[in-house]
Amino acid sequence: MIDLHMQRYRACRLCPWECAVDRVAGELGFCGAGPQLKVNDYLQHFGEEACLVGDGGSGAVFFAHCTLRCRFCQTYDMSWRGEGTEIDAARLADIFLWLQREGSENLNLITPGHFLPHIVLALQLARGQGLQLPVVYNTSAFEKVEVLRAIEGLVDIYLPDFKLWTAAAAQQLCGAENYPAVARAAISEMHRQVGDLALDEKGRALRGVLVRHLIIPGYLEESQAILTWLARELSLHTYINLMGHYRPCHLAKASPPIDRGLSLEEYEKVLQYAHELGLYRLDATHQKLYELLWRRD
Repeated sequence: MIDLHMQRYRACRLCPWECAVDRVAGELGFCGAGPQLKVNDYLQHFGEEACLVGDGGSGAVFFAHCTLRCRFCQTYDMSWRGEGTEIDAARLADIFLWLQREGSENLNLITPGHFLPHIVLALQLARGQGLQLPVVYNTSAFEKVEVLRAIEGLVDIYLPDFKLWTAAAAQQLCGAENYPAVARAAISEMHRQVGDLALDEKGRALRGVLVRHLIIPGYLEESQAILTWLARELSLHTYINLMGHYRPCHLAKASPPIDRGLSLEEYEKVLQYAHELGLYRLDATHQKLYELLWRRD
């Protein structure tokens, strides 16, 4: 049962930080988000995995702020600084419906957790006006199981980015020592709800979990540990996008060993390890792009 009333902002515990701040009164927690919904951008996104893009693109809505502080953040202005436009739930519902009218294959909610009360209301409003798109929950995986259970039935496709395995690496690179344990519990709950990713006859995602993992230079053991857990503890049928496009952004530029791009050898080492584990649903949407980048370098 969905129980995410706006009063949740009064003592906010929507994410694992459990700041308990009164956002309505102007108090700010770790994420920096206030009580007003803030959207950075929305568009038909053709840069996602092929199974999400289809012919019409993924209907992406980028929410401002974030519950992590990744040193390698590629969207610093939106995630750290919270840049965006304040809107209400009714306007967000209109955006959802516009994305559907334009032909989007799905509704892709990007970093939504700290605005869930607004988003749930907007989805209810939009569905009352004919919204039928599959809902994609695009997240860092730093999510509370309790909150995920509250939205069970509302999400069709979970898209977690499982970043790091050890507490030390998570603290150093993302500012959250408990990230690995939280992510494992969250992804397990996502899988319980929707299972392995199911595709239609055209290869479009319908329902299930799609795991992303950005391979970080100098942290290949983190990647291998994550893949081992996915294969042995979650499901050998897990659909995984091993992302090789890492480039040093934001604070990473002055933080060895993440102050350089990923090499072809590093990428191939992790890819080979995935094959050795028996993981066979490995997304290759951007493989040619990675190869072009490595040849250019």
